[in-house]
Amino acid sequence: MSHLTTERKLTIFSTYGGNAKNTGSIEGQIAMLTERINHISNHLKTNRKDFSSQRGLMKMVGQRKRLLTYLSKHDLTGYRALIEKLGLRK
Repeated sequence: MSHLTTERKLTIFSTYGGNAKNTGSIEGQIAMLTERINHISNHLKTNRKDFSSQRGLMKMVGQRKRLLTYLSKHDLTGYRALIEKLGLRK
């Protein structure tokens, strides 16, 4: 089960992806992964022995890293703006 409602997904994609129907945009996908990563990280703070969630978290972090690498190679200004908006790479 996903913790994200349909309305929350639409707001994420409209904020980062341009419009709500642009679910394939790299920026929107990275923002969605970041939201899920933050949720699972908070879950793992209280449930330290949930190893299946840890594995899922690592897979999502790797996917986000690959998408960020792609974005940095193709649109450097968009990459810098996105990491600033999301608060990544402090």
